[in-house]
Amino acid sequence: MASLPPIYTEKHECQDCYKCVRQCPVKAIKVQDAYATIVPEMCVYCGHCVAVCPNAAKHVRNDLARARHLVRLPQRVFVSLAPSWLTEFGSVPVAHLIAALKKLGFAGVSETALGAQQVSAHVARALQEEPSRLLLSSACPTVVAYIQKHRSQLAVSVTGLFSPLLAHCRMLRRQYGQSIGIVFIGPCIAKKIEADDNPALLDMALTFEDLRHWLAAERIDLSTLVPGADDVFVPQGAEEGVLYPVDGGMIAGIQAHCAVDNGAFMSFSGLAAVEKALDGLEDMDPRQSLFLELLACEGGCINGPKVSRQGSTVAKRHRILHHARFPDGQAVPRQPEIDISCPVIPLPLDHTPPTETQISEVLRSIGKRSLEDELNCGGCGYDSCREFGKALIADRAERAMCVSWMRQLAFKKANVLIHKMPSAVVIVDSDLRVLECNEAFLSIISHQDAAILPAAVEGVSLAVLLPFANLFASVLKNGMDIIDRDIRFLDTILHLSIFTIEPHTVVGAIIQDITRPAVQKEQVVKRAREVIRKNLATVQKIAYLLGENAAESEVTLNSIIESFTAAQMNEDEEDNEGGAHG
Repeated sequence: MASLPPIYTEKHECQDCYKCVRQCPVKAIKVQDAYATIVPEMCVYCGHCVAVCPNAAKHVRNDLARARHLVRLPQRVFVSLAPSWLTEFGSVPVAHLIAALKKLGFAGVSETALGAQQVSAHVARALQEEPSRLLLSSACPTVVAYIQKHRSQLAVSVTGLFSPLLAHCRMLRRQYGQSIGIVFIGPCIAKKIEADDNPALLDMALTFEDLRHWLAAERIDLSTLVPGADDVFVPQGAEEGVLYPVDGGMIAGIQAHCAVDNGAFMSFSGLAAVEKALDGLEDMDPRQSLFLELLACEGGCINGPKVSRQGSTVAKRHRILHHARFPDGQAVPRQPEIDISCPVIPLPLDHTPPTETQISEVLRSIGKRSLEDELNCGGCGYDSCREFGKALIADRAERAMCVSWMRQLAFKKANVLIHKMPSAVVIVDSDLRVLECNEAFLSIISHQDAAILPAAVEGVSLAVLLPFANLFASVLKNGMDIIDRDIRFLDTILHLSIFTIEPHTVVGAIIQDITRPAVQKEQVVKRAREVIRKNLATVQKIAYLLGENAAESEVTLNSIIESFTAAQMNEDEEDNEGGAHG
């Protein structure tokens, strides 16, 4: 069994957008330390979080390396190919696809639809033998997991049968031996859970995406392969089981085996539709047999999470319906051939619903003290503040996920900082009207400590309050900040910095009265440090230049010495030679 779950989060890629929380149909997401992880005991592995994640932080476990290792072992390995291959590789002749899979190392390729036909036969017999019973399909592992975990009281109504895939695995092992390997290939992520939970039947599950990567890595081009006469489905091709990947397809397969009134069948696809369909069924007492075909993906498996092209449901459905066939064009009742019984065990979530008192307390902790405070904006990913509160109590969420609370908190912190700052602060809009200011600013414009309230100047034009409002207008117009400017204002000198908050819309300023003793001292220290810094820079530059000049002088002198030494040596040699000849 693989160590990673079928779906996991890459921590450093998650950007706390909460989109997965918002889109998850069962809220099986836990946000901790600002990144979202899957909650396994709640997850139904529909793969929706993978599809909607804007930063591709949700990943599907890659079992490709394990599959490559498996086909290299001595045992024969067979492919159970999902019937939706017709829409994924519909433009490729089936013999080419089978030949390609064999080239990858598989001993044979079989259609999962053969297992679907066995499921249809068993359901048909159950409908005939157990009248007036509600039956829910077990074909979709995501739906089964949803019922087990989130509608556990309905688990007793799920047909106690293997899924078509596991039924097919049992058929293949009976046909070719228990020691064979089996790899499923299809559009479904939840099949990986089936493999993890049933290793004696299914070795692993790959997606169509995995298969395309494998073919590309081996440089296998489906269109150029030359298939042989034995490149066919084993042990034989499927018939009506091919209909399973479209909604209503399972019902059509069951009706091929029994004469039951059409009113006994209903089909729902998409988890939202399934959830609504199951509402109230606990108390329902059907007067006749009622079978519900339930598929997690809208339109059926042809729109599974790992198909290469979403949408085009009509075209995909048409291809499936066109390919399905019956012997001699007629539906022939099929008798169950193998035992595929498998009771569905309820897996209710182990938690006690929070009390109203607990919910109220946790909502108060994020500023929701009344119904009016409960905005239900959905920014946290939950449909309401109460649902978010329940997630907080269950430790699946963080307070920082509440946008309105965080905004209020930011405003409070900003206000405290602004009003407690010893320097004057003022913020104005594009019309130079005061949006925010603090007591220090009021002290400057009123020449007395807090003689007027901030509310008295909010909305007032800055031109009325200060004679240098044109500097603010300049920053608003050209976007160039004014930093460290000294301005004489009445009997004081103001040191100000004007900066952009929103380009051409909002600017702010920090103003200091440097004639105040405390500020004078601060300014003296600041400017003394600036002088020291500049002096040090000048000294360093002089030292560098001196060092550079000294180095150049040394090089020049060395060159002269070397030249002089060489010339002297040449003269000595000539004198010696002359003496020898004499």
